[in-house]
Amino acid sequence: MTLDDVAGELYTLDPGDFVSTRTERAAQARADGDRDLAKAITGLRKPTVAAWTVNLLARHAPDEVAALLDLGDALRSAQRQLSGEKLRALGAQRQQVVNAMTKRAAELAAEHDRPAGEQVLREVGQTLTAALADPDVADLVRAGVLPATVTYDGFGPAGLVAITGGKATPAKAKPRSKDTSREVAARQELDDAESGLAAARADRDAAEAAAAQAKSEFDAIETRIAELRSELEHAEHQRHFAQTAEHRARSEFTAARSQFDRMQRWVERARARLDD
Repeated sequence: MTLDDVAGELYTLDPGDFVSTRTERAAQARADGDRDLAKAITGLRKPTVAAWTVNLLARHAPDEVAALLDLGDALRSAQRQLSGEKLRALGAQRQQVVNAMTKRAAELAAEHDRPAGEQVLREVGQTLTAALADPDVADLVRAGVLPATVTYDGFGPAGLVAITGGKATPAKAKPRSKDTSREVAARQELDDAESGLAAARADRDAAEAAAAQAKSEFDAIETRIAELRSELEHAEHQRHFAQTAEHRARSEFTAARSQFDRMQRWVERARARLDD
């Protein structure tokens, strides 16, 4: 058992199962006599919901994630070559891919009974954007072991910790010139806004679909109620007719019984006279 093995398992789990499983693996490492590994396992951070959503994407859509990160390589290459035309083309493609991957992450989270809200999806989009800009973040995203989401500001992901080879390795910051930093920051703000718009659109579409479903169910219930009311009205009419028939039959029975009693008495009197 290695730290990479344990991390690979833990960051695949639902966040609710993370702590208990981490405790079990640390205890197992101590029982095996590997106290250093036990300590390292205990130090693994429980992922935020947004980071778990990115990890989920890496586990269940590895090919799409790989295509996204390949685009990041192309962007960094174009930036090194100072190719403005290529950067503009790749930048437009980047936002489309990030939006598509964010939507895919939302679908996966819903499939795993953890629907992602607007804030979570915004953080997912920001992290995917950071992965395009920084290879260290890309490695974490590809491995699916993010403990927290990342926002790229043009100076590298501050404080990010990667899990590699059983040791925690801080991600390196990448200095940028002031003008480039301003441009990157402006682009990041635009990306965030567009990611937020995409998330809002996804929420709106989901709410619209839910409203349509609820309206359909409401209409079906209204139709059923109308049918039941019609059946009740018909049953009420039948009940009225049956009640009328029952009263008539009871009256006829009473009259017939009275007639029978009179005839019986007549017969008895006739027999008595015959005996006399």
